[in-house]
Amino acid sequence: MAGVRKLLAEAAERTDIPFRVVFPDGSEFRHGRDAPAFSLILRNRRASRRALLYGHTGLIEAYFAGDLTVEGDFALVFRAGMDMDLGKPPSGLTKLRNDWHEWRHSNRSRAQAKANARFHYGLGTEFYRLWLDRDWMMYTCAYWKEGTHTLEQAQLNKIDHVARKLRLAAGERFVDIGCGFGGFMFRAASAYGAQGVGVNTTTEQVVWLREEIARRGLADRLQVIEADFRDIPGQYDKVVSIGVLEHAGRDQLAEVVAAHARALKPGGLGMLHFIGHVGVFDTEYYIREYIFPGGWIPSLAETLQAMEAAGLEILDVENLRRHYALTLDEWARRFEANWPQIQALDRRRFDDRFYRQWRTYLWSCAEMFRSRNSRTHLFQVLFSRGNVGYDHPMSRSYMYA
Repeated sequence: MAGVRKLLAEAAERTDIPFRVVFPDGSEFRHGRDAPAFSLILRNRRASRRALLYGHTGLIEAYFAGDLTVEGDFALVFRAGMDMDLGKPPSGLTKLRNDWHEWRHSNRSRAQAKANARFHYGLGTEFYRLWLDRDWMMYTCAYWKEGTHTLEQAQLNKIDHVARKLRLAAGERFVDIGCGFGGFMFRAASAYGAQGVGVNTTTEQVVWLREEIARRGLADRLQVIEADFRDIPGQYDKVVSIGVLEHAGRDQLAEVVAAHARALKPGGLGMLHFIGHVGVFDTEYYIREYIFPGGWIPSLAETLQAMEAAGLEILDVENLRRHYALTLDEWARRFEANWPQIQALDRRRFDDRFYRQWRTYLWSCAEMFRSRNSRTHLFQVLFSRGNVGYDHPMSRSYMYA
């Protein structure tokens, strides 16, 4: 416990958030003179050992296991952690575990990439319906432009923001890579008159989306193909990729970007919307182990280099980091408010441990995107295959018309 106390004392000087830590023997560590915003209660020595061996990852895993209890404001736990830079650098043992995870779960093989995607996205439409936006079920960063007050409006803003950047028009054919529950596809068909193909590797989402397309009477305008992101069939006027690169895998970035390029007709426009690091870092271990197996956050520089190598021209880069904090806040609030209904879907799958893992994932990511210390951002990169001609607008004003 002395080692944990020392680490806490050094790190706590970097945050203004008051908190306390209660150790298994009943002794306490307190930071700040005000009432604690939260308390971490280590219930046994195993929790202390995890913290010493694995740092912040050990504390998170102790919480998952029920060896650590959190009282007070859960979001502020992670805000204080970001203030204190607890995860930088990760412990040597955590890095070894991350390397081992890569060896076991690499997306190098298409079969493993599919299994990784189904681990997360195969949890069922009803699960996601209970906490995503009601209208479009978009599981990616929304766009909270001025005057936006609801998640539903923010997600519609995002879809239209992407469509405007792409100059999506009636009669054009687009491919939506990693199309999720089809929110972008449905809006593109109904509001813009475009025809689209969705590419998705998660069987459960493909089955549901095909049924939904048929139910809406859009089978003549939209279709879904179950395929790896490296195997996109055909060429299209527009390429839409919202939240896919994070699932390319550590060593498959260039291959996935090249597939995006092949899917775009010469002179066409494409959009990469993805979580990216500023700098090259390992992706957070606990996210990979418990939430997104095989996932890897690329750096912006690595992504742009891969795009250049694939013959793509970069037309615009926008950073929406702060928008993702607001999106995750709303997801986390809805997840917690609707937890009884989620648990009722399948009490064995959605058990208390699942709840602790997912509320940690949602609230911690919200604070990650909010923090001034974070090197994790959300980028939208507009690109063309080959240089665009003079028929493309000379300013950004068309994006906001």
